[in-house]
Formats: sequence, C-alpha cells, structure tokens
Amino acid sequence: MVDIHSHLLYGLDDGPVTLEDSVAMVRMAVQHGTTDLVVTPHANHEFVFDPERIAQRLAEVCDASEHALRLHRGCDLHLSFQNIEDAIVNPSKYSINGKKYLLVEFSELMIFNNTADIFSRFMQAGLRPIVTHPERNALLRRRKDQIGAWVDAGAYVQLTAQSVTGQFGKAAQNCCRDLLDRGLAHFVASDAHDCEYRPPRLDQAFAWLAKYYGEKTAELLCVINPRAVLSGDPVEALPPKPAPESRGWLRFWR
Repeated sequence: MVDIHSHLLYGLDDGPVTLEDSVAMVRMAVQHGTTDLVVTPHANHEFVFDPERIAQRLAEVCDASEHALRLHRGCDLHLSFQNIEDAIVNPSKYSINGKKYLLVEFSELMIFNNTADIFSRFMQAGLRPIVTHPERNALLRRRKDQIGAWVDAGAYVQLTAQSVTGQFGKAAQNCCRDLLDRGLAHFVASDAHDCEYRPPRLDQAFAWLAKYYGEKTAELLCVINPRAVLSGDPVEALPPKPAPESRGWLRFWR
C-alpha cells in the first residue's frame, strides 16, 4: 500500500518528537503492509515549512530505519494567502515528489468563497489539489456538493484511514461513506502522527473498503491512485454507487 499523507519526520510539526519515534513509525507502517510513504510536514501559521531541513530529516530517518520503507517528500499545505502565492510561484517546493499533486488542508473556521478560483490558479501552475480529510472538517462535511464541483473541475479528495473505519466518530465515517457513494474519494491515507493515537496504518481501512465496497475499490484508493501520485501520472475516478431502484406505487402495480 502507498500512504500519501503522514507526519513522520520528527521535530518538524505536531508529529513525532525524536528520531526513535520516527523509526518506530516506519517499522509499524512496514509491519502492516505499507511499501511507500509520503512525509508531509505542515505548512501553516504554527509550523514553518523548510525544504532543506526536511531533506536532512528525511535522509536521517531513512538511514536510521535501514531504508525499510520508501519515503517520499510532500507537504500538508494549509490554505492561506502566503502559502497559496508561494505554491503558485514554487510548485515543486510543496508538491509530492516535486511532481504535480499537492495536499491542501482547509481551515476549520472558514472556507474561502473563491476556493474554486484558487484551485484554478493551482492547476494553471501545474498543480492538482488534493483536498485532505474533508470528513474531519465540520464545514466541509456540510458542503459535499461544493466538493463535487471542485472534483468536476479537476481537484481530488483524500480520506483518512481512521475516519473510514469509524475511529474519528460516526459523523466522519458517515461523510466518508457519502463521498465514496458519490464517487468523490480518490485516496485513503493515514495522516499519521504517532504509533498510538494516529498510527501509520492503512491495512484496517483497506480491509473495511474491501468488505463494504469491494477489493477493486480498496486497491484503487490505497494502492493504484496513490502510486500514480508518486510518479505524477493520471488518477482514476471512483464510479458513483448506483442509485437504489425505484419502489414507487406506479412501479409496484405493474
């Protein structure tokens, strides 16, 4: 499996604190079937995104874990004016593997009215925005039609593994189901921060998806599409779930 969203590099944000913590997360990811993982430190008002420091930590964790897991670089980009403008000028600075896909995190306090225009500017700069964990954002949970419009215009959606399995509560899981049913989910990622509460595991979500949506969907969201992101290749859409057959009185009496 391929995990495109994690906070695995120590001392950079609200993820692990020590090198040993980072290595433990690597071991856990490998143990549960992950082969590739993208480290995506926050770029927000609280944490400075420093590519040089990230590269040093990435190399250090790779060496300390004996390259047990293929690690790739990315960013969890919070939508702010400064980040938006810098990403448009320097797209490879924030994108996954320096290719064309960019993780975008929304504020929990407001959604920009001009988000569609922001996404359009990203795409003109060669970046394809991936909306991270909308199911955990109360504002986005109420805007599924708007999410659908963003997807129609070329954006993508990433669900959190623990949300899919219900560990972030019923509201988040129900939103995941709705987005899956509408064909508005493209990736499942761990958004890991530690080994205990936010672990770097996709196996449980994969099993849940296989049970309720089929093995093909689980492969698409946890392997095929995430691997396409690493190489900058096109992502495959998930077909919407067919609407239930009508049970109206007219049909009943035929």
